[in-house]
Amino acid sequence: MSRKISMKQAINEALDLEMSRDPTVILMGEDIVGGTGAPGEKDAWGGVLGVTKGLYGKHGDRLMDTPLSESAYIGAAIGAATCGLRPVAELMFIDFMGVCFDQIFNQAAKFRYMFGGKAETPVVIRGMVGAGFRAAAQHSQMLTPIFTHVPGLKVVCPSNAYDAKGLLIQSIRDNDPVIFCEHKALYGFEMDVPRESYAIPFGEANVLRDGDDVTLVSYGLTVHRAMAAAEILAQEKIEAEVIDLRTLSPIDRDTIIDSVERTGRLVVIDEAHPRCNIATDISAHVCQHAFGALKAGVQMVTAPHTPVPFSPVLEDLYIPSAEAIAAAARRTMGITAADQTVAA
Repeated sequence: MSRKISMKQAINEALDLEMSRDPTVILMGEDIVGGTGAPGEKDAWGGVLGVTKGLYGKHGDRLMDTPLSESAYIGAAIGAATCGLRPVAELMFIDFMGVCFDQIFNQAAKFRYMFGGKAETPVVIRGMVGAGFRAAAQHSQMLTPIFTHVPGLKVVCPSNAYDAKGLLIQSIRDNDPVIFCEHKALYGFEMDVPRESYAIPFGEANVLRDGDDVTLVSYGLTVHRAMAAAEILAQEKIEAEVIDLRTLSPIDRDTIIDSVERTGRLVVIDEAHPRCNIATDISAHVCQHAFGALKAGVQMVTAPHTPVPFSPVLEDLYIPSAEAIAAAARRTMGITAADQTVAA
């Protein structure tokens, strides 16, 4: 049985279900309870945007408010994971990874390899990503590509409430470290989500819309922009296939290649900075493994290579828009602005 809930509620529900199912699951983070001595749910804030609100009243001291030291509690979570617990550590904003990255990429990501497969590190590090929330340059970055570069880490970035719940449950049950990226601009988006527990396997992209003319690939917030672009294109008799990656490491390259071999055209959308991001990775892979199928050059639609602006007008321009995605798709079709003017 399902009902409409927001992505924020879906994440809360996934944490609640897994904590109820498995007593080794613990939560750590800044203000996830509400402060030392908080009397429970009534006073618990639940993190900066209230994602974990109410869980302290149900699970008590398995939720731990931490000092304002990401290097300390992320390190503690990783250590606890090697000793039999399944910590979920909230990094709050992914931008703060700079002060605890050594613990993540030099320790957690390498334990299994360095100890001959005998060391498991089932830790989930949740962090808010993305622009559009008027949070300025130090709280708005899409840093997903940095984590996908590191072998040993799994990287997840859902675009909706259904996927967020299923992918977080899968992340908590996984025996490797998982970076779980939550786009803050999607927290309020609602959709039908089952009440019961379910897990979505890693490495399986979701084809949201079928089409034979051009393939649009994205993740997170820009999936919604890609879907809007597909609707614009459909009015112009261009049928776009839209693929939601869901997980970035592992990444479902097979679904992308299969689609491109049918459409012959590819547009990759990524909110991250344009150098060495997910879009460049996918573009290179398709050019290497499906070059013969391409009818036009691959197009990438990304944020500019600048910090995220605080100005609302500039920030709205910063995030790839549906119009920019549609324009890129037209370029792969060989349709110019002059052609559109004539058609109009």
